[in-house]
Amino acid sequence: MDLLDGRLKFRHLTLHVAIVEHGSVVRAAETLHLTQPAATRTLRELEKIADVPLFVRVPRGMRPTVYGEALAEHARAVVAEVRRAGEHLTSLRQGQEGTVTVGTLLAGSNVLLPRAIARLKRERPRLTVVVREGTLDVLHPALLGGELDVIVGRVGPALEEGDGLRQRMLYREPIRLAVRSGHPLLGADGMTLTDALEFPWILPVEQTALRQELGTLFADRGLALPADRVECTSILTMRALLLQTDMVALLPELVLRDDERLTALPADLPSVGRTVGTTEAAHRTCTPALQALLHHLDQEAARLRETLGGAAAAR
Repeated sequence: MDLLDGRLKFRHLTLHVAIVEHGSVVRAAETLHLTQPAATRTLRELEKIADVPLFVRVPRGMRPTVYGEALAEHARAVVAEVRRAGEHLTSLRQGQEGTVTVGTLLAGSNVLLPRAIARLKRERPRLTVVVREGTLDVLHPALLGGELDVIVGRVGPALEEGDGLRQRMLYREPIRLAVRSGHPLLGADGMTLTDALEFPWILPVEQTALRQELGTLFADRGLALPADRVECTSILTMRALLLQTDMVALLPELVLRDDERLTALPADLPSVGRTVGTTEAAHRTCTPALQALLHHLDQEAARLRETLGGAAAAR
């Protein structure tokens, strides 16, 4: 099939996305302010163009086929790009500075991103910054679908060619075992990782690279992950638990440097660290708002590399 032969229209894509999201032609037509006959006719045109069945009827509406799901993934991206273009033109016409939407992981939300946003807002006070926290399994699809402009946080090994994402590495930061000031382990001589297992732990959730690195470290030392544990990615919840209990957690070094009530244990974690950077959709146009944020992220990352010394060198 050739979707570039001129028959495929934007209305076909918006209707397809609406049917997938609402589960029926009737509800999709209502959402798009179309009559049901017009929506049905547009769907028939689309299936003729695609030359494959896009939906099957179910008792309460319609369910996309494997072809319908595949088309919906691309249609959402196209619709998102057109929406972004409209928002950009509107902001220029009204003299606004625009909006940049950032997905963030624990690795970017504590120091780098707040500092970059603060400088950006001083420079461009009318620019709106939207921050959404999550894990990579949630943020990557949102980025590819146009819901996010960039992800700031931990980046890992090079992404596979063709995945549609582009990473930039900004600095490397050690991860420390963190406890509250006055914790019983702070007075122990020759304290080791095994000693810390006598206390409850706060672990990263399974979907994170940090959890995988920690699991490898424990396995290499012949240890099992703590059975008495909480799994969490919220820095506020982690800090509250550390201050109120004798729990042990993994925290970035910069978080501990800025918190007088938390401290690092002397246990060595040589294989556990994080490279912080940005992830973007590879082929998406970079808006002026995003360019401004990326500029300040680069500047703040340079300052953090100086603060952290050799351990923070971008890789």
